[in-house]
Amino acid sequence: MSVGIDESKRVAPESITLTLKAIEQRLDYWLPLSSEREKVSMAMRQGTLAPGKRIRPLLLLLMAQDLGGGSSTTGMLDFACAVEIIHAASLILDDMPCMDNALLRRNQPTIHCQFGEPVALLAVIALVSKAFQIISQAEGIDEKAKNSAVSELAQAIGLQGLVQGQYQDINEGHQPRSQEAIALTNHYKTSTLFCAALQMAAIATGATMTVREHLRHCSFNLGQAFQLLDDLSDGSNETGKDPHQDAGKSTWVNVFGTRKSEKQLREHLDVAYHYFAQACRHRQSTQYFVQQWFEQKLAMII
Repeated sequence: MSVGIDESKRVAPESITLTLKAIEQRLDYWLPLSSEREKVSMAMRQGTLAPGKRIRPLLLLLMAQDLGGGSSTTGMLDFACAVEIIHAASLILDDMPCMDNALLRRNQPTIHCQFGEPVALLAVIALVSKAFQIISQAEGIDEKAKNSAVSELAQAIGLQGLVQGQYQDINEGHQPRSQEAIALTNHYKTSTLFCAALQMAAIATGATMTVREHLRHCSFNLGQAFQLLDDLSDGSNETGKDPHQDAGKSTWVNVFGTRKSEKQLREHLDVAYHYFAQACRHRQSTQYFVQQWFEQKLAMII
């Protein structure tokens, strides 16, 4: 990375571990299973609680802390869980036979392979519904903030977000595309949910519109970098999902090659770090967590 990490500002591993534990416990609370006969509930739990990176809820909680809010409050945890639940729903849908037809996710059979396509689709709908229920019931967060959070998350899901990204991926992904077209698909597929996570943290902590605009720029570049990392990892057997899912697709890596893709990834990260610094002038745990995380992942694949 062109931006070095100040050792004094590294995020303590034990702090991240505790935050992850809090997220897992709260997800378990929101997705109970009263009977093994309730296949939809089982699919919801399996799709969400299977071991994952939890990057989006972690970013929300770290950003809330950087902006002066309580990252460990129940309401903030609920916002984080809502974002993770939407992400889980998107993965179930993304893996379906009519989409990527994937067999493996998070080192386990995909949800439609475990429970069948009808149950998988119903689980997606139920998870999206649950996410908005969780936001509406978040403790200690005023109603105006909850309404704004609903708006941000809804936009991240719909035709200006995940749905549009998935549509472009399946309809244009196997055609020749410009770098601008690829970046736009990546924005919809990935940046928009990062944006929702950071915006929900800003909303809950009462951040200014200037700060929120900085975070939008940050989210765009962070999402681009994250998608490039995912593309660079496509051939690896260490990702927990089917390798070579991007074979034949016009991804950045397939079109421009590994070296240029890595360079582009680092450029996006540098821009993201700039906007992190602009948004959070006094506390920078989010930025330094992201730097640590990308350093570790890039060291494994490059």
